[in-house]
Amino acid sequence: MPEGDTIYRTARALQKALGGRVVTAFETGLAKLAAVEDESPVVGRTVERVEARGKWCLIFFSGDLILVTHMLMSGSWHIYRVGEKWQLPRRMMRVVVRVGEVGDRSSDGIAGDAERRFPSGMTTKKDGVGDEAVLFHAQVAEFYTARSLERSSQVPKLGPDVLSGGFSVEAGVAALKVRAASHPEDEVGVVLMNQRVMAGLGNVYKSEVAFAAGVNPFRKMKTLTEREMRMMVEFAERYMKANVVDGAGDGVVTYNGPRRTTNAMKESDRLWVYRRAGEECRRCGAMVTMRKQGVQARSTYWCAGCQVLGA
Repeated sequence: MPEGDTIYRTARALQKALGGRVVTAFETGLAKLAAVEDESPVVGRTVERVEARGKWCLIFFSGDLILVTHMLMSGSWHIYRVGEKWQLPRRMMRVVVRVGEVGDRSSDGIAGDAERRFPSGMTTKKDGVGDEAVLFHAQVAEFYTARSLERSSQVPKLGPDVLSGGFSVEAGVAALKVRAASHPEDEVGVVLMNQRVMAGLGNVYKSEVAFAAGVNPFRKMKTLTEREMRMMVEFAERYMKANVVDGAGDGVVTYNGPRRTTNAMKESDRLWVYRRAGEECRRCGAMVTMRKQGVQARSTYWCAGCQVLGA
């Protein structure tokens, strides 16, 4: 499942490709979106901005129309020049938002995939160029107005977004304290994944953040100290921001390489514990363990030597 850093980079790429441009074509394979399009056409509207909120991506069109998408396990946004061959089959297409002049192409720049990990620095010119953003395989895509979005039971209820400009460690710690008080028996790993506590963290960061803070992910929230909460929030912010570093310039910049929480450049050494069950801990040499956790049975990785359950 794409985590908050992936959606942040996706929204940034979409903003650079679509922001401020007029929609010249819109397609969808989803009946709910098509019904709204029939009544309130997207074509002719301007893409005002694109935002990431936790694991949600929001495209704001002029005239009070917002396209809200969630990637779940396998969804992704791609950016192409009009006429460029898609890298996934059309049957997987859910939405196409086209901007600029149809058929106008440029030889010195090509838009990268907004979510796939192409080499960074790939750009797309905006002047006189037709580009299209294509949403593949996402199971959640809905139109809202500002008012209906505010009434939504999901997006506005998110906790502090780790990658938002207004995020602070204090806000994250406060959110963890509130959860510990209201749900003292919750396990730490489950809470780190709860988007209504802190938004953006997914399965990879859950394991990596708990390891870095020396907190066993199966501990109860009531056992945590404020210092441990602060350490987890600090590592969450540090790791996620390190994985959304942007390049210079106005073109679309896509991420290059897997997530990294260690200082290693080698791909196989970039993470502390995630997907390393049965291997030696990079710090103490004990064996990294994996166990399913929570009602969703998500894989949680930890080192029993560094993350003592009774601590």
